[in-house]
Amino acid sequence: MKLIRELMVSTMCMSILIILLSACGGQSNESGASEENPANAAPTMDENGIIKITVNSDDIMRYDKEVIRAVAGAKIALTLNHTGKLAKEVMGHNLVILKPATDIASFAARAFSAKENDYIPEGNDVIAHTELIGGGESTTVTFIAPGKGTYDFVCSFPGHWGLMKGKFIVE
Repeated sequence: MKLIRELMVSTMCMSILIILLSACGGQSNESGASEENPANAAPTMDENGIIKITVNSDDIMRYDKEVIRAVAGAKIALTLNHTGKLAKEVMGHNLVILKPATDIASFAARAFSAKENDYIPEGNDVIAHTELIGGGESTTVTFIAPGKGTYDFVCSFPGHWGLMKGKFIVE
């Protein structure tokens, strides 16, 4: 009887936890962008015609954006912030935009052996990439957006690409 009661309490607690967690999701506005994560927001251009994009990363291997939007041929200033505290040797992050048809798993496997180059392997798979940074650091890379299309982006630090990835959409 005691075991049955404990199972019922445990099941009720799990049900309440699931309900609470599902209720914590970000709300979407009319544009489809999450209010907490405006990843689908239109790119903004400064007075010099440069599209400024900021992506934040943290110590639990996440980018705050899964989608980045840009305009074909525009000059992009992409800033990556590492909001965590861990050093880059332990929890380093970068943001690497890959060319179309790049096999991400193969790229990541080659990146694993490219420590001396901030985990950017040799080859011609990369459109642009930031430097590898650790907690509290920030880096910016400036580049010209490629042609219209959807491109993958990842963190190439060993083991991060499975969680730290997204789409760079050029319109």
